Amino acid sequence: MINTLHIKNIGIIDDVTIDLNKGLNVLTGETGAGKTLIIDSIQIISGGRFSKEMIRKGENQSYIEMCMYEPESKDAIDGNIIISREISTNGKNLCKINGRMVTVNELKEFMKNHIEIHGQNDNQTLLDSKTHINYLDLFIGENIQKIKKEYEEMYNKYCRIKTELKLNYGDEKERERKLDLLKYQQNEIEKANLKIEEEIELEEKRKMIMNSEKISINLCEADEIIQNNTIEGLSSAIRALEKIENIDGKYEKTAINLKNIYYELQELARDISDFKEDIFFDEQTRNEVEERLDYIYSLKRKYGNTIEEILEYQDEIQKEIEQIENAEEYNLKLEKEIEIIKKEMNDLAEKIHLIRIKNAEVLEEKINNELKDLEMKNARIHVKIERQERFLKDGKDNVEFLITTNFGEDEKELVKIASGGEMSRIMLAIKKVLSDSDKIPVMIFDEIDTGISGKAANKVAEKLSKIGSCHQVLCISHLPNIAANADYNYFISKSVKNERTNTSIRLLKEQEVIEEIARISSGEVNEISIQYATKLRSKKSEVEKIA
Repeated sequence: MINTLHIKNIGIIDDVTIDLNKGLNVLTGETGAGKTLIIDSIQIISGGRFSKEMIRKGENQSYIEMCMYEPESKDAIDGNIIISREISTNGKNLCKINGRMVTVNELKEFMKNHIEIHGQNDNQTLLDSKTHINYLDLFIGENIQKIKKEYEEMYNKYCRIKTELKLNYGDEKERERKLDLLKYQQNEIEKANLKIEEEIELEEKRKMIMNSEKISINLCEADEIIQNNTIEGLSSAIRALEKIENIDGKYEKTAINLKNIYYELQELARDISDFKEDIFFDEQTRNEVEERLDYIYSLKRKYGNTIEEILEYQDEIQKEIEQIENAEEYNLKLEKEIEIIKKEMNDLAEKIHLIRIKNAEVLEEKINNELKDLEMKNARIHVKIERQERFLKDGKDNVEFLITTNFGEDEKELVKIASGGEMSRIMLAIKKVLSDSDKIPVMIFDEIDTGISGKAANKVAEKLSKIGSCHQVLCISHLPNIAANADYNYFISKSVKNERTNTSIRLLKEQEVIEEIARISSGEVNEISIQYATKLRSKKSEVEKIA
């Protein structure tokens, strides 16, 4: 249950803290005081959508915090779960569960197991036919859970084997298609006869070809300078030093060094002459280099960024070909296993189907009796169960609640019901039937009484009170009947302070409850409305004594 709700800077709410209680909590108050903003705040902290326009004017952020007491929950710390959500005008969205940061989706997934909100336009779970099977199975309870668990285990195993077969090319056409592709790729790489350093060598050769004219001119120039000037000059210098080398040892040493340079230069001159011979490329050589590089580039686009990667991919192809060619025997084993599982699943699905068929009639009757109590005497809910060919995670059934609201009309989907009041009463009827089975601890009804009065209002009040005996219920209402049945009544009001409108909320004492019921019933508090309110309130006491 929700112990405390703290709301800051949402609409006209400045800073409000609400301490809630077990049972039926009814929120009443003047129009525009902020009742709906409180429900909106609970939706927001439950992972609902938020618009920046909801942030209080002049503020940079809004903040909502909730403390839930759920001692049996694995997420509780000392029995409590603290949830908070802070939203700023700059788009920052900070969600926390027990101080741990979570995403909005994680918050939504967490809160859907703790709080359920219903209103005129917020019965989304009931409108979604995919959820109807959950309502039926929740009603059936333990009688179906054990078989469903067995089926779910088999279904998960079935899905794993199906996936493994797919990944292991269990489909013959897929296997042949994949083999053809792999063998084509293997062929293409083998034909290329790639060598590790080949691309680097070709790139260097291509560079030489592209610059051959420039290289030739400069090599010739260097060769001419060395041959005609440098070598000849060095030769003359050596002869001159030889004439004086006997005079002093240093001249002899210099002459030797110069001769060494002379010999090295001759070697360099021969290298340059060789270079000159190597730079001639005919047109055929040029074309061969370009074509080979283009071919390597095309392989790289398909199989890897480098020749090394292409050759590694070739090894992977070979392994995969061997795996596919040897997979048939293993796949046959998997296919036999899956046939056994399918038979077991069919047996379990049939048992589940028969249980659902039997209990669907009981659920229909109970819901329809509740609808009669809610002054929808001509309405009939039909729990339609259709057997499907394929396996689903909950069996082979498709379950959908259909309704006729008047005699002589065809059954139609719930989503096609135009009246929000009817939808609210249908949800209330279902929740009343499921109240003992439903594990959601907190249920919120936002103006579920809109469009009803008289006997229907009394019945709605009674059913909300009954649900409140099993769950914590929060209800915004304008009906005195519902306010009179509350275990706790809260009054929401607004006031103007420093030229700003502020919302406030307080828990009413018993006399204040009588006065509020009187105000709701007649629009003013007088002797007659007080007597009427006291009478309504006394009915709750009489029911409690009987209970």
